[in-house]
Amino acid sequence: MTNNTTEQGSAAANVDAATVISFGDEWARFDQSDLDEAELARMFAGYFHVFPWDTFPAEPEGFDMGCGSGRWAKFVAPRVGRLNCLDPSHKALVVARRNLAQFPNAAFHEATADSAPMRKASQDFGYSLGVLHHIPDTGAALRSCTELLKPGAPFLVYLYYRFDNRPTWFRLVWKTSELLRSGISRLPNRAKHLVTDIIAAFIYWPLARIARLGETFGLNTKNVPLYGYRNFSFYTMRTDSRDRFGTPLEQRFTRDEIHDMMAAAGLTDIVVSDKEPYWCAVGTRHE
Repeated sequence: MTNNTTEQGSAAANVDAATVISFGDEWARFDQSDLDEAELARMFAGYFHVFPWDTFPAEPEGFDMGCGSGRWAKFVAPRVGRLNCLDPSHKALVVARRNLAQFPNAAFHEATADSAPMRKASQDFGYSLGVLHHIPDTGAALRSCTELLKPGAPFLVYLYYRFDNRPTWFRLVWKTSELLRSGISRLPNRAKHLVTDIIAAFIYWPLARIARLGETFGLNTKNVPLYGYRNFSFYTMRTDSRDRFGTPLEQRFTRDEIHDMMAAAGLTDIVVSDKEPYWCAVGTRHE
């Protein structure tokens, strides 16, 4: 429908430069080409199970805010008329363009949430998965995304949770891991890759497989740390270990905080999913 284009967004204050550089390096290393298609499809379904696909008009135009490698866009592009893929990292967009080369309806914009080139109130849908918690002012970024939507258009967001549905000891484990992240995220790239691969091999993989084994025997292993990775590949664990421990800026929110931020951004009919991954939520722009 449209030709692939890359557009340079204007400089914006609501962005962390070190985090942009970090993600460019991550997606250049983990471009998702080695990930099993069926596994990626399962992950996509987990995020999008609350998305109201049946409300779209014919040939809808929407956006993927923080598209990274384009791993979610490859499932969305075949369903829509035009998909605007935005990311502030040039290196990430190089990967996304390669991964989405078969989709002529994908357009690429080197831009942030508050420097998107699309007109306000022009988009039929939008989504941002695992991105806005890496932005200094997440609430402002949500507002910027909402402003791009037409009245009544849906927006899907996934933000890291603050383990508000977990026991106290679980949250203490996370706080301990935060001490590791604060140091690892400052390492040079090669050292960062090595350390996060070691974490994937000796923490992610064993705990995830323990959770899966326990589940096989009928045990409730949902509070085993990294339970969510029990059916994922080592490639995904390496990717997410790099994401989790290698990213300079990370914020986490409770379910109520996410709901309130979405409401403050002008979204209504908000639904926060009770399923993993926590927390996925969808809302529609106020009419």
